[in-house]
Amino acid sequence: MSRKVYVTVTAKFDQQGALTPLNIRWEDNTLYEIDRVLAVERAASLKVGGVGVRYTIRIGETVTYLWYEEPAWFVEGK
Repeated sequence: MSRKVYVTVTAKFDQQGALTPLNIRWEDNTLYEIDRVLAVERAASLKVGGVGVRYTIRIGETVTYLWYEEPAWFVEGK
């Protein structure tokens, strides 16, 4: 069963106010660099609940989702 995992994210705001996540610190303190943001859209997490801005991101060869549900970031964990 999936669960909502709150994570620490380092992000930047550009001059136009766009928010871009740069890395994720997992609950075991492992730091994952985000290689690329592939898409940004408002969406719900159907697996664990919650609505916010969903970032489709690539970390290495893995494509996954990261949500910004103000004021916190979360991912779908197992």
